[in-house]
Amino acid sequence: MDVLSSLGDGFAVAFTLQNLMLALVGCFLGTVMGALPGLGPSNGVAILIPLAFTLGLPATPALILLTSVYYGAMYGGRISSILLNIPGDEPALMTTLDGYPMAKQGMAGEALALSGIASFVGAFFATWGLVFLAPQLVKVALLFGPAEYFALFTLAFATLGGIASRNQAKAAFAAALGLGIATVGVDGQTGVPRFSFGEVHLYDGIDFLVAIVGLFALSEVFVFLENHRGAAEAEKDQVKIGRVTPPLSMLKKTAGAMSRSTVIGFIAGVLPGAGASLGSFLSYSIEKRVSDRDGTFGKGDPRGVAAPEAGNNAAAGGALVPMLALGVPGSGTTAVLLAMLLALNITPGPLLFQQNPDVVWGLIAALFIGNVMLLLMNIPLVSIFVRVLLIPPKYLMPAVAMISFVGIYGISGSTFDLMVMVGFGVIGWVLRKLDVPLVPVILGVLLGDQMEKNLRRAMTISDGDWSALFASPLAIGLWAFAFVGFVAPILFGRYFRVKRRDEEHVGD
Repeated sequence: MDVLSSLGDGFAVAFTLQNLMLALVGCFLGTVMGALPGLGPSNGVAILIPLAFTLGLPATPALILLTSVYYGAMYGGRISSILLNIPGDEPALMTTLDGYPMAKQGMAGEALALSGIASFVGAFFATWGLVFLAPQLVKVALLFGPAEYFALFTLAFATLGGIASRNQAKAAFAAALGLGIATVGVDGQTGVPRFSFGEVHLYDGIDFLVAIVGLFALSEVFVFLENHRGAAEAEKDQVKIGRVTPPLSMLKKTAGAMSRSTVIGFIAGVLPGAGASLGSFLSYSIEKRVSDRDGTFGKGDPRGVAAPEAGNNAAAGGALVPMLALGVPGSGTTAVLLAMLLALNITPGPLLFQQNPDVVWGLIAALFIGNVMLLLMNIPLVSIFVRVLLIPPKYLMPAVAMISFVGIYGISGSTFDLMVMVGFGVIGWVLRKLDVPLVPVILGVLLGDQMEKNLRRAMTISDGDWSALFASPLAIGLWAFAFVGFVAPILFGRYFRVKRRDEEHVGD
């Protein structure tokens, strides 16, 4: 009952005119960001972080805006998947397998509406899971000491590549790069500058917001400039929308797929590093194994649309559980949201629910409200979102660059930070060309300082005895999970990638 009472207080916070408007704007912008091929939720949230600071929003409204963008982008990713056969982001990839065939059969509107309903079901029940599971996880987190936290951070890095990662070595390199960047600046314990090269602007370290906007937003601009793909090709392949209300029989047929995939997606989201991509893939694969008796999957089966959409949106809600309760992001987008929390001087973790109950419960209540808004918005406004796909990159990308530059300058007022941001944009572009994931870099920048502090505390308490890092059963369990999380993708990654490729070929 305490949880429901706290949630009621959260609704009192969320039901202000300002917060409702921010949720509405965030849902709309997030859907647009998600619909544009290539941008996705991580880039969408990263692009709008500077805007939230420029508007001078307090912590709760800023988080409501950005989490609404997050949920909206998870909804929007399906639009280009169904209409153009181009996934808006990686989790929407599985939706193309049956969504695009439905569109080619003249059922684009029904597929879009069905995917919107499945997204609502997945996100709605995942948010309830967040309500009940996160406070319980907090009780476990109170048992953590410095050694356990160091092991937990190691677990996050070890599992971040996830089963879907193509190369664990590249993920490890990216994490090491992020940790190295986190060491830049004056050492808080010894007062010695590290990797500052005599530049006084680097004495305070590198602002993670500058790094995030450079790595995600600016590198996206460079990639678009390089490829000139997306909207220009969209125009050629556009299909008719048709009816936007799915028949009742279709909803009955897909109800089981939605419920099963919601559970699968939520579990995948709670696991650190797994994220929405794995939730979407597992949901589709399991649903196909359970339901595809007539061989209709890959040919426009509505269950093949409902399952991945419910799965990836449930995973989005599940990924917020470890971020809020433990301070460890469960996906790339929650890593960006974690940066936003830290920038607002709010530390996620066990004490968040005690020290900032208005923020965390207001945020959770806003997720419920935003989810309803997205359902109401996505069905009647489908035609508007479709037109967004036709925006040429030559108009879109300058806007992204402008928001990035104005936003970062508005936060710091430093031209040096703008140059650092451009540098990170170039680094991000190079890493993408080399197929090195960006999220471990961000996680290293975000968690590097806390990881170092906890290691030092553990060493100080144990008088330099390294065995203290493995002294408690909890720490041993975390190290064991970290080892399995790093090794498992190497052992089983090939199997999952082959399986996914086979699933994709079904839609060809």
